[in-house]
Amino acid sequence: MVKESAVKKLYDAAAEGNATTIQSLLENDPFLLNKASFANTKETLLHVAAAIGHVDVASMLLEKAPSTCWSRDDNGMNPIHVAAMSGREEVLKLLVEKDAFAAMERLDRGETVLHLCVKHRRLEALRVLVSKLGGFVCAEDDAGETVLHLAVRYRQVEMIRYLTTNTKIDKKSKNSKGETPAKILKQHISYSGSDHETDEIKQLLRSPSAHSSQIPPADWLTKKRDSIMVVAVLIATMAFQAAVSPTGGVWQDDTTAHKAGEAVMAYKDPRIYRNFMRSNTVAFVTSLSIILLLIIGLPFKYRFFMWALVLIMWVSVTAVGVTYGASIMVATPVAHKDSLSSVIQIAIVVWVGLMSFLLVVNTFRHLYQKLRDSGLEFPSWGRRSKAESVTV
Repeated sequence: MVKESAVKKLYDAAAEGNATTIQSLLENDPFLLNKASFANTKETLLHVAAAIGHVDVASMLLEKAPSTCWSRDDNGMNPIHVAAMSGREEVLKLLVEKDAFAAMERLDRGETVLHLCVKHRRLEALRVLVSKLGGFVCAEDDAGETVLHLAVRYRQVEMIRYLTTNTKIDKKSKNSKGETPAKILKQHISYSGSDHETDEIKQLLRSPSAHSSQIPPADWLTKKRDSIMVVAVLIATMAFQAAVSPTGGVWQDDTTAHKAGEAVMAYKDPRIYRNFMRSNTVAFVTSLSIILLLIIGLPFKYRFFMWALVLIMWVSVTAVGVTYGASIMVATPVAHKDSLSSVIQIAIVVWVGLMSFLLVVNTFRHLYQKLRDSGLEFPSWGRRSKAESVTV
C-alpha cells in the first residue's frame, strides 16, 4: 500500500506545478499513478493539473498514463471537463489533441463539455473545443437543448454572438419542450421585460449567421467554377455557329428572291426560322452572361446570386434544347415530320414542365429561408436528429 505521505506529496506537487518533484516521486514508485492507489477520492493528478492549469505537469502525466484522460472524478468529470470548466485553455488544447474522443464524454444529464463552457462562461475554452470538435457543437443534452439554448437562458451575449456567427449550430433547433432559442428569449422578456442585452440577443438570433446566410452550393460553385465556365463557353460557341451557319445553310448567290449569305431556312420555313433565331439568341446571350458573372466574381455565397446564376443556366440550357428542336424539324424530310413533330412537342412539354417545377420549388425555398433568417418561425412536423461529428 502506498504511504499517505507520498500521495500527499504527489498531489501537492501537482497543485504547485512542480514537475521535477513529481518525476522524482514516480521514479521511486511508478505505481503512484495507479488510480487505485489514491484513497477517498476519484480525482487523479491530471484532474488537479487541469483544474489549476499546469501544462508541463499535464503533459508529463499524459505521457506516463494517457488513459487518465478518461478517468472520472467524484462529480463524474474527466480532466477535459475540468480544464474547460476552469477555463484552462492551454491544458485543454493539450488534452483534446491527445484524445479528442474523451472530450465527447457526457455527464449525468447528457451534458457535453461545451455545455459546461456555457454554464461557467468560458468563451475561450469553447472556441478551443469548437475548433477541435467541429460538428459536436450541435450536440444536445437529455432535454434536447444545444449550447445555444443554454447561452440564451444565461443571456450570454458574447457566447451567442460566437455561436451564431462562427459555427453551424441551428438557431431554429427545438428542445424536448418544442422551444427554440428565440422562444426561450421571448419567455424571458415576458417575465423580466426587454433591455439592451435582450434586444441584442434577439437581433443575433434573427440575423443570418455565417453559415445560414451562405448556402452549401457556394462551395460547390467554387469547385465547379471551371467546369461551368467550359459549359458556358461551349453553349456560346454552339449558338454563334448556329447563327452564322443555320440548318440548311445559306444562299450562295444573289437573285431577285434572295441575297447571298441569307439563311435558306428563313425562306423555306419562316415560322420555324424565327423560333430558331429567338431561342439561339437567348442561348447565346445567357451563356455570355454566365461567363461574365463568373469572371467578375459576384459573391455567390449568398442565396440571391446563386439563385440568379442557376436561373440563367436553366434558361440557357432550355434555349439550346429549343434551338435543337427547330433545327431537327427543318432537316427532317416531310414524310417523317408528323411523327417527329409529336415527339418534339412531348419533349418540349416535359422539359418546360420540369424546368418550371424546379424554378418554383427553388424560388419558394429561397423565400422560405429568407423568412426564417428574418426570425419568422414555421411549424415543425418532426425533430431532426443532430449528427455528432468530430473533426480531429
